[in-house]
Amino acid sequence: MQMTITEEAGRHYKQEMDLADGAAVRLFVRIGGVGSGGFSIGVEPGDPSGASYRIDAGGLRFFVEPQDQWYLDGMTISYHPAIDYLHFDNPRLGDTDHPNN
Repeated sequence: MQMTITEEAGRHYKQEMDLADGAAVRLFVRIGGVGSGGFSIGVEPGDPSGASYRIDAGGLRFFVEPQDQWYLDGMTISYHPAIDYLHFDNPRLGDTDHPNN
């Protein structure tokens, strides 16, 4: 499992979720939802398991559980403050709404 979360994206989540330095945030696969076309990324505070993939960014510890790694492996999450835009890119999947996996 390999993923990138930019410092800007980490700080954005920290501010939007009103979290303290060092808080743990779970990233997971969300199925469905209005306008999603298939899959999206869920985000919630939580505690990682011993099998979690972990990455620090923007003062937070993000983690992904094994059952969600198929979707997040290879992903880059970035934030562009000038246009207030979170961007999710995973060249391994091509279309993150309709992955061919």
